[in-house]
Amino acid sequence: MQIVQETFNVKTHRHCEMIDITAQVQSVVSSCGFDAGLVTISCPHTTAAITINENADPDVPHDVLLTLEALIPTHRPGYRHCEGNSDAHVKSSLFGCTETVTFSNNSLDLGTWQGLFFCEFDGSRNRKVNVQIMG
Repeated sequence: MQIVQETFNVKTHRHCEMIDITAQVQSVVSSCGFDAGLVTISCPHTTAAITINENADPDVPHDVLLTLEALIPTHRPGYRHCEGNSDAHVKSSLFGCTETVTFSNNSLDLGTWQGLFFCEFDGSRNRKVNVQIMG
């Protein structure tokens, strides 16, 4: 088994947003030289996350973020963290900072409607996404 690692940048523009990174990850997979294996996508940030969800309809990420804000509001009485981004830490913890996807025939094994998203919960910022491929 061999391992390839690559990092790419993501520029976020809003306080909370979901950015489709499927094409960037597929590009890394396509150039890795492996026909099949596992790809792990991670973000090294405590106020961001990686998730898989529908990428065909932009209303889905909108609705996910709307629901998150209702459940975990940006400003809530009782938050103690002095930086004012407690909600972002909670949202990141719920989603998680990694996803692992299989690939075969040099292509991500995602469902028809699935895509990989970088989830920003404390933007706007310049962020990093780490991709590790085992083939």
